[in-house]
Amino acid sequence: MDSKSFIAAMQPEVMMAKPGKKIKLKDFDPGFTGDFKKKEAREYLEAGIEELARYQDILYAQNTYALLLIFQAMDAAGKDSTIKHVMSGVNPQGCQVFSFKPPSAEELDHDYLWKSFRCLPERGNIGIFNRSYYEEVLVVRVHPHLLDRQQLPPSTRKGNIWKQRFEEINNFEKYLVNNGIVVMKFFLNVSKAEQKRRFLERINRPEKNWKFALSDVEDRARWDDYQTAYEDVFTNTGTDWAPWHIIPADNKWFTRLAVAHFIHQKLKSLNLTYPEVEPNHLERLQESKQRLESEPED
Repeated sequence: MDSKSFIAAMQPEVMMAKPGKKIKLKDFDPGFTGDFKKKEAREYLEAGIEELARYQDILYAQNTYALLLIFQAMDAAGKDSTIKHVMSGVNPQGCQVFSFKPPSAEELDHDYLWKSFRCLPERGNIGIFNRSYYEEVLVVRVHPHLLDRQQLPPSTRKGNIWKQRFEEINNFEKYLVNNGIVVMKFFLNVSKAEQKRRFLERINRPEKNWKFALSDVEDRARWDDYQTAYEDVFTNTGTDWAPWHIIPADNKWFTRLAVAHFIHQKLKSLNLTYPEVEPNHLERLQESKQRLESEPED
């Protein structure tokens, strides 16, 4: 399958949250798999992983851009396994994964973007946020009592704090992009029925018990609230410089292929090249080559 046919089969446009448009999750099918079969998708993923490794090598060598991958999802949508599979071929030296947990006492003594600043990737590197600062307009919005722990000025609580944070996040991401940090945002869109199946699997299989927390069921009871919060996030923070990709997550084999495809396309669009070597350095390389070749054999 050539590149055109692959993109036609992938249908990437159905997974894009168009900036400036009001987003409704009912318009995105969690079970969508394009025109791919499972075995075929796995073969393409393997090839895609090799391409990602090649692009990462150039990204690292060029040392101009950094890539920030943000993953958000409901519980059991497959964030961990997607990151594991898609990034399995990259060089660990140029890639870091950060999983953001509930804020610590130290983090609560700072603004809500502080810990994200500390984890931003260096030029030439890929940074992965498994959950992110978006929790501040998702979990905190669904559970507003969490705002009480953030020691905010009273004036902040009087207005529309969510609208304010959307604006701050957009400005933050624009700042990153302006400074060479490419921001890619993925929402793994799992259905409520598939989440239930995966929860039961975690309970029924002893080796997966550790993955299940009682709070998972409590959050599931707020499913509709989370869906509404996510829709508001996509509508207000989907921008031309950092758009949202809403990835079908009911079939993990397609989720991984779709994420790999979008990352590959973004890296390709940067026109990455290995650094050019100065002429005098090329001359020295040839001198070094001659010296090495003239050494007597051991």
